[in-house]
Amino acid sequence: MSGRKRVVVFDYGFGNVRSAERALVRAGADVEITRDYDASMEADGLLVPGVGAFAACMEGLREARGDWIVERRLAGGRPVMGICVGMQILFSRGIEHGVEAEGLGEWPGTVGPLKADADHTVPHMGWNTVAPAAGSRLFAGLDGDTRYYFVHSYAVQDWELTSTNPAMRAPLVSWAEHGAPFVAAVENGPLWATQFHPEKSGDAGARLLANWTATL
Repeated sequence: MSGRKRVVVFDYGFGNVRSAERALVRAGADVEITRDYDASMEADGLLVPGVGAFAACMEGLREARGDWIVERRLAGGRPVMGICVGMQILFSRGIEHGVEAEGLGEWPGTVGPLKADADHTVPHMGWNTVAPAAGSRLFAGLDGDTRYYFVHSYAVQDWELTSTNPAMRAPLVSWAEHGAPFVAAVENGPLWATQFHPEKSGDAGARLLANWTATL
């Protein structure tokens, strides 16, 4: 029997599913692209990509019952990873062009416009560094000089979740900066996510995805 981890890339019409598939295979996983409920629930890991507008991604995810699948996997401690807008929709709400949309609410917080200035244009497109949280398993073997590929105009710029239970491990939040700091990655029990695209980040992205699959 193969010791490779089985990962489903959830196909709800709003992600670079083929790029994610190739990157996960490179990271050592057996990968299926599907929105099938049973396959999504039974996989060792579920990856939720996302490209486009927050509200449209949420609508597509709900139509595919992805919101229900994510909730039930997490309730059972089953790993889920979100990428780009697939990370953003894990927060409570998103505001784009003045329109507010409800997210999955796994974490409190608002996805809002990045702040442009004379030195930082929007969208934030290209390579940037991330300051990994202390003790991060996602960034194991990767230092603060490593660069990852970003494409986004919106981000979470304030982390609002605080732990009131000393027995619970606090989420690990890693930050990047483009004009101002924003949340670049989160590790929270079975739920991990990145604002950048590991599937487009070359060797560094492959190492990061391998770090995730090793925990499944």
